[in-house]
Amino acid sequence: MKRPLACLLGLALLALPGCVYAHIKSPLDEDLQVTKLGNKVGTASNHQILGLVAWGDASTQAAAKDGGITTLNHADEEWMSILWFVYGRQTTIVYGD
Repeated sequence: MKRPLACLLGLALLALPGCVYAHIKSPLDEDLQVTKLGNKVGTASNHQILGLVAWGDASTQAAAKDGGITTLNHADEEWMSILWFVYGRQTTIVYGD
């Protein structure tokens, strides 16, 4: 009896979007119709494993420093996860001059 229930639960989990792998990029800006990106791009990331260990600095300040940017024009956010919480990465991407 336990085996069919486990199989059913496994299939239900795999049917959920992003359960096995997800890679999403979205803007952090609200006024996209007037956004000028700029000539430079900088990124900064943080990582986590099993929700137990996390490291990194995904701040806009760290991303701007990475790209040598002094004036921020726009920012994006990128998320990547494998098997929900087994491994995850969040990246801030900034554009400017």
